[in-house]
Amino acid sequence: MKMSNQTTVAEFLLRGFSDVRELQILHFLLFLGLYLAALMGNLLIISAIVLDHHLHTPMYFFLVNLSTLDLGSISVTVPKSMVNSLLDTRVISYPACVAQVFLFVVFTSTNFALLTIMAYDRYIAICDPLYYERVMNRRACVHMATSAWLAGLVFSALHTGNTFRLPFCQSNVIDQFFCEIPQLLKLACSNSNLSEIGLLACGVFLALNCFVFITVSYVQIFKAVLKIPSQQGRHKAFSTCLPHLTVVSLLVCTGFFEYLKPTSSSALVLDLLVGVLYAVVPPMMNPVIYSLRNKEIKAALKKLILWRLFTKN
Repeated sequence: MKMSNQTTVAEFLLRGFSDVRELQILHFLLFLGLYLAALMGNLLIISAIVLDHHLHTPMYFFLVNLSTLDLGSISVTVPKSMVNSLLDTRVISYPACVAQVFLFVVFTSTNFALLTIMAYDRYIAICDPLYYERVMNRRACVHMATSAWLAGLVFSALHTGNTFRLPFCQSNVIDQFFCEIPQLLKLACSNSNLSEIGLLACGVFLALNCFVFITVSYVQIFKAVLKIPSQQGRHKAFSTCLPHLTVVSLLVCTGFFEYLKPTSSSALVLDLLVGVLYAVVPPMMNPVIYSLRNKEIKAALKKLILWRLFTKN
């Protein structure tokens, strides 16, 4: 929907997965299943950790924060897309689009910062275990988690403000199932090259620093693990790191591909597919990744489920 150069956008139209009514219903049901799976998985992880005093450790404290971020991230994008498919509409208001961009960037950037802190936690636990309790005490963990949230809020405020200060008058159709910055920059009627450069430069700089920190931490971790004499000790050390490393890889691969590809040359189907991969898949898969490879989480989940069954009976 093209608009005149003198008209500003009052609302946006989100790109749907299909115009066929049957496929819209299928999309609604599919997203409903993914959303419920993400909600149930993350809520189970949070409940198991909160109710099991044996899991009140720094690693699981950060995992509760990570699950909270995943709940927020998927709740910002998926429900609106589901409602649009169910009601056969694409409209999202300007304020709702601003809120969606701000919250999604908050949750995503805080998620990345938190994963960096979790890499540091694993580094201290494996490479300097004698200093672990002193370095990763309750106060330090709270300060680090709070810093991650504040950094995400500031980062999101800067980028959201930088994006929506631009007038949108070329079109009001966003080629994605939710509002995101790269797609919004396509709609700016003024030259958005500086905004694109600023977005990429700042985002890549911060993400690269986090990625380098995580990589260096794991290089040191692997060196320390390989020096452990017993095979059982090495396996235990690797098992505590593998879920975190898998989650980092999933987020980095999908996020980097989305934000580093040229905003003007990507195909619509590819945009929608990558949007699902980095906005829907990680929040749904993270609980599975952590629960499958962690015996303590498995035991806490079994205890929680059994407790619920006994209380019902």
